[in-house]
Amino acid sequence: MKKLSGIPVSDGIAIGRVLKLVKKEHTVEAYTIREEDVDREIGRFTDALNKVSCQIQALYESTKQKLNEEEAGIFAAHLSVAEDPMIEDGVKDRVRDERMNVEQALKLTLDEIEELFAALDDEYLRERAADVRDVGGQIMDCLLGTASLDLSFLPYPCIIAAKDLTPSETMSMDFSKTMGFMTEQGGRTSHTAIISRSLEVPAVVGIGPMLDELEDGTWVIMDALDGTVIVNPDAGQIEFYKNRQEQYETGKRLLAELKDKPAETKDHAFFELCANIGNPGDADKVLDYGAEGIGLYRTEFLYMGNSHFPTEEEQFAAYKVVAEKMGDKPVIIRTLDIGGDKELPYYTFEHEENPFLGWRAIRICLDRVDVFKTQLRAILRAGAYGNLRIMYPMIISKEELMQANAILETCKGELRSEGVEFNPDIPVGIMVETPAAVAMADVLAKYADFFSIGTNDLCQYTLAVDRGNGKIADRYNPLHPAVLRSIKKVIDASHAQGKYTGMCGEFAGDERAAVLLAGFGLDEFSMTASSIPKIKKCIRGLQITEAKQIAMKALEAETIEEVETLIGYRK
Repeated sequence: MKKLSGIPVSDGIAIGRVLKLVKKEHTVEAYTIREEDVDREIGRFTDALNKVSCQIQALYESTKQKLNEEEAGIFAAHLSVAEDPMIEDGVKDRVRDERMNVEQALKLTLDEIEELFAALDDEYLRERAADVRDVGGQIMDCLLGTASLDLSFLPYPCIIAAKDLTPSETMSMDFSKTMGFMTEQGGRTSHTAIISRSLEVPAVVGIGPMLDELEDGTWVIMDALDGTVIVNPDAGQIEFYKNRQEQYETGKRLLAELKDKPAETKDHAFFELCANIGNPGDADKVLDYGAEGIGLYRTEFLYMGNSHFPTEEEQFAAYKVVAEKMGDKPVIIRTLDIGGDKELPYYTFEHEENPFLGWRAIRICLDRVDVFKTQLRAILRAGAYGNLRIMYPMIISKEELMQANAILETCKGELRSEGVEFNPDIPVGIMVETPAAVAMADVLAKYADFFSIGTNDLCQYTLAVDRGNGKIADRYNPLHPAVLRSIKKVIDASHAQGKYTGMCGEFAGDERAAVLLAGFGLDEFSMTASSIPKIKKCIRGLQITEAKQIAMKALEAETIEEVETLIGYRK
C-alpha cells in the first residue's frame, strides 16, 4: 500500500483498476533544406494545419452537443491557436530564413510559445500552454504520419492514469468505462480539470511522478475530495471509502437541492453569491450552480486570446452576450487587467525589474486612453441590454478613480452625440487589492459605487509574499490577522457611505472563511461557480449573531494559528 497526493479538481471518490496512458514522444529530426524545397516544406505545414483545423472544428461541434459552451470554448480556443499567426508565421519564417525542415521549425516555435505562457504567474494563463501542446501535437502527428492516441475503446472500467491529458484525448474517451482521471501534471484550471468537472468525473491532477510505479490493473482508491490516491489498498480501506463514497453522493444530492434557495443564515441574514467568469460561454454554467450574478468578468482573456487589441464591436458583442444571458442579475466587468504576469502576444511591454509593482492594470489604461476608451464604450453600450457594472482594478488613490471616471464621462458624451444607445447610469466600483486602497477606503468609498476585494493580490501585497516563490509560499495565507483586519476595514468603510462590498478573490470560495466573512458583514461572495453550493450550505448553517462574535475574536487574534483554531480548522 502506498499513498500519493495531488490537487483535487473534480469532486468524487473512485475505486477501481488503473489503466495507464503512455504517449510516445515525437522524435523530430533536424536538418537543413535546399532553397528549392522551401515552398514544398511550407506546403506540407499548410496541409497539416488545415487538416487539424478541420478536426478541431468537428470536436467543437461535437462538444457543444455533449457539454456546454464553457467546454466547447476549449476547442474554440484551439481553433484560435491553430489560426494564430504566432505559430504560422514562426514556422514559415524559420523555414524560409533558416532553411529549416518544417518539423524542427514547428517544434522550436511551439517551445517558444509554451515558454511564454509557462513563465506567467497566473495559474489560469499558465495552463493555456496546454492549448499549444495539444494543437501543436496534432499538427506534428500529421507531419510525421503518426497516429493520435485512440481512447474510444477502453478494455475495462478504469481510473485513467496519465502524465497529462489533452482536451482532444479526453473528449475521445469512452466515458461509460471511465471512473476517474489522475495525472502527473496539471492544475485547478487545466483542461482536464474543466472537462472532468463538467462530466462530473472525479479527478486528481499534479500528483507528480507516478506512472513508473503503477501497472495496468493495479487497484487504487482515488479520493478527489482531498487529493489522496491509495495504491493497492487493503480490504478495510476499500470498505471505509465505499462508505465515504455513499456519504458523498448523498451530500451531493442535498447540495443540488440548495440551487434555488437563498444564501440565508438561520437568523435571516442574506448574502449574495456570485461567480467569476473569463469568457461569455461561462455564463451558462454559473446559472446552473445557482449564481445570483457575476461578481467578476475577467476581460483580459478577450485581449490575451487575440492577435490584436479587440475592437469596440468585438468587445460589445462579448459583453452583450453575458448581459442578455444574466438578465436582471448583476454582472461586474473588470476593465483590462494586464501587465505584471499577464502579457499580450501582439504588444511588447518594456522590461521591468518588478512588474507586479509596475505598469499594469489601471495604470496602463490611464496611459493608453485609446485602448481604455474602446473598452469603456463597449461596456456602456452592452449595459443597455442587462445589469452591467464597471470595476477598475489596482486603484490606489482618489486621483486615479477621478481620472478614470473622467474618461468614462467622455465616452458617454461621445455615444450620446453619436445617438448610440447605452446605459448612462452604469454603476462604477473599484477592486481593493493594495494596502494603499485599504488605507484610503474611507475616502474612496465616497466616490465609488461599490468595492470588490481582490484577496489574491491584497494578501500578496499586504504580506509582501510572492505566492509563486516556493521558498516563501507557505507564508501566503489570507487568514493572517493583518489580511483579516484589512478586509474588515474595507467593509466598514463602504457601509459607512451606504455602499456595498463584495469579494472576488479565491478567499470568497473558501469554506473555512465563510463564517468570518459573513461575520465581517461582507455583502457579496464571488467565486468559481462550482464552489457556490458549498458556500451556500455554510451560510445557511450559520447564526449571524454567532458569526459576528467569531469574526470579532478573529480580529483580536495575534497569529494565524489562533484564527485557524477559532474557526475549527486547526484541531
